[in-house]
Amino acid sequence: MKIIGLTGGSGAGKGEACKAFLSFGIKSIDTDKIAREVTKKSSECLRELVENFSGDILDNNGELDRKKLAEIAFSSKVNHDMLNKITHKYILSECESIIIEAESGGINAIIIDAPMLFESGFDKKCDFIISVISDLEKRTERIIKRDGITKEQAETRIKNQKSNEFFVENSDYIIYNNSDYNNVYVQVLKIYNFIFNYI
Repeated sequence: MKIIGLTGGSGAGKGEACKAFLSFGIKSIDTDKIAREVTKKSSECLRELVENFSGDILDNNGELDRKKLAEIAFSSKVNHDMLNKITHKYILSECESIIIEAESGGINAIIIDAPMLFESGFDKKCDFIISVISDLEKRTERIIKRDGITKEQAETRIKNQKSNEFFVENSDYIIYNNSDYNNVYVQVLKIYNFIFNYI
């Protein structure tokens, strides 16, 4: 099985790249969705988060207040690193289980959609790494629309993440997503044709 790591900063538009790959039959593991699963109420991961970030990250029902956690975690590199250290081990464990199940089911390739691919160390398990990058203005616009936060909060979030230059230097392929889905699709088609010549 080929494991393809797909990453990029917040607001880059990784979802559109996954949608394009799915049109060629390549499914993806959404680590953001897994993160929501492993941080459910009463989970071990949530307990660790509360121990390190306090009960302020919980809502009145004892569920994780994601907006509050993001506000705290993205306020400094120390907090951001702490968030990653706690959550990554739970997310990666679940990813590995899904990969094993997929491989036993005869699937020959799968995408790991992981914003924190490099930070988690999961990049070392990937056969190919694809990064989606986009201009600062476009990313900021997307984050504000998606998460309902202010421009300042969006820019703070981006500032605490890896730069486009980092992704260019550390990836096998780059998808530039400043336009629309059709543009992303064309780029994915080229990458797909190249990668699958080697499977």
